[in-house]
Amino acid sequence: MTLHIDTPLLASSAMSNKPGQTIWLKMEALQPTGSFKLRGIGYACEEYARRGAKRFISSSGGNAGLAAAYAGHKLGLPVLVVAPETTSERARELMRREQAEVIVHGASFHEANDLALSMVGEHDAFIHAYDDPLLWTGHATMIDEVAHAGVIPDAVVLSVGGGGLMCGVIEGLRRNGWDQVPLFAVETDGTDSLAQSIEADSRIELPRIASIATTLGSRQVSQAAFDWTRVHPMSSMVVTDQAAVAACIRFMDDHRVVVEPACGASLAVAYAGRPELSAFKNVLVIVCGGVTATVAQLQAWSRTLSLS
Repeated sequence: MTLHIDTPLLASSAMSNKPGQTIWLKMEALQPTGSFKLRGIGYACEEYARRGAKRFISSSGGNAGLAAAYAGHKLGLPVLVVAPETTSERARELMRREQAEVIVHGASFHEANDLALSMVGEHDAFIHAYDDPLLWTGHATMIDEVAHAGVIPDAVVLSVGGGGLMCGVIEGLRRNGWDQVPLFAVETDGTDSLAQSIEADSRIELPRIASIATTLGSRQVSQAAFDWTRVHPMSSMVVTDQAAVAACIRFMDDHRVVVEPACGASLAVAYAGRPELSAFKNVLVIVCGGVTATVAQLQAWSRTLSLS
């Protein structure tokens, strides 16, 4: 049993703005919970259930908590999600629809995570949002699907929050023999803990999250993600909130799919035709998705940011 689905791999004519280059979209936004998170979290929940877990506890600003709630519902196990105060009411409601208990606590993910950890009992399994090798193994299956489709990327563009997606994609690349395929790791200005860590050559912690892309809002990337920056070819990119939101709206028009600004960060790089990507023939963009933003909210953000 797998809780995620195989997602489409689409060639985007809207983004392919260089002759001879194809932008491939791995459409993780079409997962049952609307984001890639279901791959790793579903895989982890199944494994912890096999080990005897009777309840799942998670901490999340939205997509990870929703994936845990969905997985628990499908597996017939109760789920408790501790969500930070920045979590939207929409995200809380989506988790409750999957019969999860939701507790709101703390100004950021880290405070919510600390409370969630303190509540884990003997028969509970803690479902981390991004820092668990089981998650990375689950996320890696999206690269397996790309390989099975016969597409060989020569670059990958993805968004980075805590680094779970990045760790999973690198695991997938390496188990398919694509060790030297470079990553372009994208963050928004105000969530750029990876970019600042690479520049400092040390894993830094942001004092706060200063971006509307709150689901990229881990103040510090995982140790595993930071370690990969030293052994896997990688470039860090940072985009503005305005660019991320504009990319979400353009993507909605081009591909008829709503994603949140955390995903829009990667889409902004693809739409911009950045010179760093010009040398690559097949560029794979992970459309990580996200369900915490609505069309109306994207439009409101766009208006607000254009005035700032």
